Amino acid sequence: MKTSNTLIATLRELPAEAVIASHQLMLRAGLIRKLSNGLFAYFPLGLKSFRKVENIIREEMDAIGALECRPPVIVPGELWRESGRWDTMGAGMLKMKNRVDQELVVSPTAEEAFSALVRDELESYKQLPLTLYQINTKYRDEIRPRYGVMRGREFTMKDAYSFHTTAESLDKTYLDMEAAYKRIFKRLGLSVIPVSADSGAMGGSGSEEFMVESAVGDDTLILCPQCGYAANTEKAVCAADEALDKNGNKQVATELPIGKVPCPGVETIAQMEEFFKMPAQQFIKVLIYKVYNSELDLRNAPGGQAWKREMNQGAPHYPVSFFAVAIRGDLEINEAKLAAALKASEVELAEESDVIAYSGAPHGFVGPVGLTKVPLLADLSVMKQKEDGSYEIYLHDTVTGGGSADVDNIHVEPGRDFTPYMTADVRTVLAGDKCPHCGAEFYSKKGNELGHIFKLGYKYSKTMNLTYLDENGKQQAPIMGCYGIGVDRALASIIEEHHDENGIIWPMSVAPYQVAIVPIKYDGDMKKYADELYEQLTKMGIEVLLDDRNERPGVKFKDMDLIGIPVRIVVGDKNLPNVEVKLRNEKDSQLVPVTEAGEKVFSIVQSALAELR
Repeated sequence: MKTSNTLIATLRELPAEAVIASHQLMLRAGLIRKLSNGLFAYFPLGLKSFRKVENIIREEMDAIGALECRPPVIVPGELWRESGRWDTMGAGMLKMKNRVDQELVVSPTAEEAFSALVRDELESYKQLPLTLYQINTKYRDEIRPRYGVMRGREFTMKDAYSFHTTAESLDKTYLDMEAAYKRIFKRLGLSVIPVSADSGAMGGSGSEEFMVESAVGDDTLILCPQCGYAANTEKAVCAADEALDKNGNKQVATELPIGKVPCPGVETIAQMEEFFKMPAQQFIKVLIYKVYNSELDLRNAPGGQAWKREMNQGAPHYPVSFFAVAIRGDLEINEAKLAAALKASEVELAEESDVIAYSGAPHGFVGPVGLTKVPLLADLSVMKQKEDGSYEIYLHDTVTGGGSADVDNIHVEPGRDFTPYMTADVRTVLAGDKCPHCGAEFYSKKGNELGHIFKLGYKYSKTMNLTYLDENGKQQAPIMGCYGIGVDRALASIIEEHHDENGIIWPMSVAPYQVAIVPIKYDGDMKKYADELYEQLTKMGIEVLLDDRNERPGVKFKDMDLIGIPVRIVVGDKNLPNVEVKLRNEKDSQLVPVTEAGEKVFSIVQSALAELR
């Protein structure tokens, strides 16, 4: 391709709206242009790299037997009502109605669409396992789209869905996908960190994210420097740590009865530490949460009659319920873990009026003792229920909210003075906490998610009545997996990892062109040799951009550096019959006889591609 036949739309000024390198460089190199907030168009150079990312993903999906499909982007809302996510996906899901008043959704994800498509075709166990995928447009109505295509409203994803007769079959595909993802990111030139993750709104059991380190990452990664444990903060677990009393000693049980202490205005843990002259590790704080669409059978939840009466009495599940959550005073509740423990679509802190209605006390004075209107979940920092139903107690002689305004309880003993409805790990793990596997101290990094693989289980097959006939002629629901990669985000992440002060440094596998030929002037012998090299390399299968513009050499060089072409050949009168060959990721260039330049550059390109395999 000659520059006169394509669109070179480079910018010299740094775009004011762009704050991260990939956003700045994609705009300055003319790869993208903004149409509206969170909505971007790809220009020719950007689209070429975008398509290469797509094709690498496609090749690796095909290599493990996944079959490409292309469902519509706009799907019937009734599918989302079937799955139960019409009301739980939140404002990020763009809904609309057509002229016949049919509810429609602009797909933010495609579990419903693929489940419905397979439901209409699946008859026998002989058709399974089956893995289908798409590379298609998605839309999520982000409140604050930012960082260019890293977090836009419209984006492209590869998502695959697998269907199986057994968990063992799902495990095999899950591992195949994991290996394929590692190959994909290697070919893209990306350094990824696989981490255990929360399944979130997608549901399911096993889940792993593939993250790239980023100073502006949306996620916090918890990492062990010794054994390699890695998890998203929404999923991370840590070793239990011993709670100490005010003298720095292990807490011991007390036989003293509960005492009530007036403490007006002492609402926060910091205020309690000052008032009681005790460490936060000896307090139990209790928060009331509003819980949406819990899949727990709550008919026998102790003390839950108040909210049961407000819902449909006698049903096992309720659209909205309330839980009290108890945790050690120096720790924070991880709401993603809490939602997973309660098998809920979403949790949020209850409003003050609900806190008082269900606990009898305003926020800051809620305690675990005497709760009669709401079930209690205790974090494992407080106590743990063993298999025989008894409790292992980790806190003793504690201070808690007193259950009424301006009163706290002292000498509270978990297990003696209160027992929870359930126990679970809902603690937020932080840097400095200990690894559960080797005991080393965690450190943390910010990261962005590029890919995510899930074991969905039966969440969609059962809610959407997706079945097959097994060997005995009985109807069964297939167990499912889900596997996604953000194409736009992967492209932006490549630039985040591969750039310098002059511009992008593309890995050879995804560069819009592999070689740039830059004649100092496009006339005379310089034009002749530039054209000959262009023809030779093109016939060899090398993607070449020939800069035939009538521009100053400095402008051409700066543009090629900014755009990030991996290899540059400079054809100038002073060096002929030699040409200058320079790699974008190296400072120095070398002179090569023009008769040898084609073969040398071909070898450079092939070697670079081989290194990414």
